Amino acid sequence: MTRRSIPINHDLNAYLQDIGLTEHPVMRELREFTAGHRLAKMQIAPEQGQFMHWLAHLIGARRYLEIGVFTGYSTLAVALALPEDGEVVACDVSKEFTRIAQAYWQKAGVADRIHLVLQPALTTLNQLLEQGQAGSFDLAFIDADKPTCPAYFEACLQLVRRGGVIALDNILLGGRVLSPQESDPPGVHVMHQFNAALKQDPRVRLCVLPMGDGMTLATRI
Repeated sequence: MTRRSIPINHDLNAYLQDIGLTEHPVMRELREFTAGHRLAKMQIAPEQGQFMHWLAHLIGARRYLEIGVFTGYSTLAVALALPEDGEVVACDVSKEFTRIAQAYWQKAGVADRIHLVLQPALTTLNQLLEQGQAGSFDLAFIDADKPTCPAYFEACLQLVRRGGVIALDNILLGGRVLSPQESDPPGVHVMHQFNAALKQDPRVRLCVLPMGDGMTLATRI
């Protein structure tokens, strides 16, 4: 028993992955490939990928909305958890990064479940709402530019069904949200304010996890 979470150092993190991490071989291949990428830090941790896969199974997700794809690891994690007729709408702006993602989606046999939209995500989210798709997604994952995170969240809150889940990554920003400095990027200040406001939001039920760079789960009430 313990009154607070214990610190996780490198060795203990490796142990947790050793006893708990199960990973599709194509996911592992993609993760290892991305580790050599100049922006490798943008990829979620493998335990986050496993958690998203587990969560999609838990809630019986059939439709998944992702904002921020990068090389497609989190997309693949959830797509593999969906039924054969499941659907992913993946939002990004980079052809360079998502070209990598598409190759691995194809290799894992789930490319036909994933609809990649290359344009600003807010444009895509607004188009989905205009098409009458409010309340049609089971799970959404926001892992993109932080200054726009509140706007992404508001759109996702309309697009997920009641009881659906919105997951937000990088809520800690390496600890900078504790006490933002004037010299910090705008996203740090935005996330500091957003985190505080979300706790008081009566539209959702929250669970905040010290996983990766911090992850918030918000269930739409």
